Amino acid sequence: MTRYGMLVNTRKCIGCYACREACQHQNKLLDNEPFIRYEERVTGKFPTTDVEMVPMQCMQCTDAPCVSVCPTGASHIGPDGIVVIDHGRCIGCLYCMAACPYQLRVRNEETGAVDKCRFCVAAVKPGEAASNCVSACPMGVRTFGDLDDPESNVSREIRATGAKPLVEGLTEAAIYYAR
Repeated sequence: MTRYGMLVNTRKCIGCYACREACQHQNKLLDNEPFIRYEERVTGKFPTTDVEMVPMQCMQCTDAPCVSVCPTGASHIGPDGIVVIDHGRCIGCLYCMAACPYQLRVRNEETGAVDKCRFCVAAVKPGEAASNCVSACPMGVRTFGDLDDPESNVSREIRATGAKPLVEGLTEAAIYYAR
């Protein structure tokens, strides 16, 4: 069994939005429906401050609050650990949006359904990158793979960089950040 996860190395991110644009294109998203959101974090003390770009998307939590509040079971966790939405069962109640502690779900204005990053694993072939967000990045910010395989690229990078979830103790996120 594979449990997919990702490392985002914000030390490398230049805020070019290539991952977001690739995601928008791959998923045919509306302009106001991004699966990847950027946050800026100012570090240091004046006059030597620095701005860290933090790209964020669904954290693919193994204890996903969005799943536990879904009244129809449209939001669920697949066998690969990815939180997915069955759009045919989604009634647009927005409970999942309210329950997401990261506020990383989006509502499609045309259909009323809620959507989010799904690692694009439906398009993945063995040995390939997960999605356009990984391959589109000119700085190699993202690493994708099996978190349960200690020899996978993502597991090795998490160890090498000391990456941690964005907010420790909030949920059991499958996205780690090197900061």
